[in-house]
Amino acid sequence: MTDAEQEYQLSQEQINHFLEHGWIKLENCFSRKRAGELQKTLWTRLGMDPEDKGTWHTERTNMPFFNEFLVSDFAPKAWGGICSLLGGSSRVDSNASTWKDGFIVNLGTPEGHNKAIKPQELPGWHVDGDFFVHYLDSPEQALLVIPLWTDIVAAGGGTFICPPAIETVAKWLHANPEGVSPRMTPRAQNPHFVQEQGLKWFNDLASTFPDSAFVEATGNVGDVYLLHPLMLHSASNNQLRNLRVITNPPVSVKAPFMFDRADGAYTAVEKKTLRVLGKERLEGWKIRGQRQQVVPERVRIQEEMKRKEEERLKKLNEGSGSGLEASKQVETVA
Repeated sequence: MTDAEQEYQLSQEQINHFLEHGWIKLENCFSRKRAGELQKTLWTRLGMDPEDKGTWHTERTNMPFFNEFLVSDFAPKAWGGICSLLGGSSRVDSNASTWKDGFIVNLGTPEGHNKAIKPQELPGWHVDGDFFVHYLDSPEQALLVIPLWTDIVAAGGGTFICPPAIETVAKWLHANPEGVSPRMTPRAQNPHFVQEQGLKWFNDLASTFPDSAFVEATGNVGDVYLLHPLMLHSASNNQLRNLRVITNPPVSVKAPFMFDRADGAYTAVEKKTLRVLGKERLEGWKIRGQRQQVVPERVRIQEEMKRKEEERLKKLNEGSGSGLEASKQVETVA
């Protein structure tokens, strides 16, 4: 057990909250100063002027990354929480133990300024993992993590989550051991997992829940949300048009989740999955298809975005200005 893992183990109260609700919030995991250092070229990279909202031409931008750093060094409290929920650092894939500066920026729109949109009506509901075929035990997305890189208040563009929907997603995956696409289409309906457009399955699901089912992920710089991997979530309308920056670093585990452990030593994530299924164990359950990777369209888009960001940063380093003239359009991934 690493030092950070041992020092920042979750309390039983925090574990219980996760088992009940599917998420926890850890405060002050990294400093405002360190967050600021990583964002010092943010506006240049975006090709926008922070003082001129007329240049804020894109509502939400999923930026490519330039730097990465170990979570255990940068945010040891978050790392301790991650390890606590997944059964220890020995189970966490080392390739997914880093965070990156691929920021997700939500600036809102002039049309959406001061306009409230009910969470059920948001168009961006989804479960993460656009890069693999989904099974109930998939190891590729073992937790959903949301670090806050700016302060986020209510109506400020924070992520909405829908904890009760974990049950529906888990039951769908349990009923489809042959695998489903990242958009939840069963293998039989899309045998080659051709990339699908739209989020209808998720949006239809979100629309069935009452207002009380939704939680808005607000907080201060350095706060980190840890959520069950099957958590339904969506970006929201940034009514206030304050700068909102998060990241969404995936955490994977070395081996698939297990729901039939002889010793009963289930991880917190496994326990939550079993709880929503109404089971103590899934005796004999196993997948009936191949684990496959899917190449998402966002990869191509972010490669082009990175090229444009590099052009603007080069101009800045050469002393030729902010780099705004290098690009008037930045692509976005929802």
